[in-house]
Amino acid sequence: MILPIVAYGDSVLRKVGKEIDSNYPELKQLLANMKATMENAQGVGLAAPQIGRAIRLFLIDASPFAEDEDLPQEERNILKEFKHVFINAKILKEEGEEWGFQEGCLSIPDIREEVFRKEKITVEYQDEHFKKHTKVLDGLAARVFQHEYDHIEGILFTDKLSSLKKRLLKKKLDNISKGKTTADYRMRYPNAKKR
Repeated sequence: MILPIVAYGDSVLRKVGKEIDSNYPELKQLLANMKATMENAQGVGLAAPQIGRAIRLFLIDASPFAEDEDLPQEERNILKEFKHVFINAKILKEEGEEWGFQEGCLSIPDIREEVFRKEKITVEYQDEHFKKHTKVLDGLAARVFQHEYDHIEGILFTDKLSSLKKRLLKKKLDNISKGKTTADYRMRYPNAKKR
């Protein structure tokens, strides 16, 4: 089932997610719904807070980036296969220089801004079977992971912008929270006027 994506301004996007275990109710169905929702919105990642659940769960399917011919073939091959469920994820280490990239977010439609993040990270997480993994990610795979990880920490990409950029975007962000925006997918707006 395709779920509505929670828009900027909803308090659930500011909550630090709670860890879950294998007894989490209807997890298999939730994962299927999140995958369908992410694909319907043409996203490369979706975190549980974006569908109204403050838990430490997100999905990534970075394969659309594999079609970018400006990227080295090796990175494109990695991105093509970078499709995972991340439960109770942690970033263990961040390394390298920070680099900028235009990021967007399904909860913040029509806004894309350059965000600076570390180029290499070591992460620990559980998969959908609660098997523990440790991985080293770099490049776009690391960036997508960090963006989704921020969601389970109650952080949005707009929080990483300069105070000037935030002031310039304030009206647009307020409009998104009121439902005064267009998205090609279902959304739930926290401050939309009832008609």
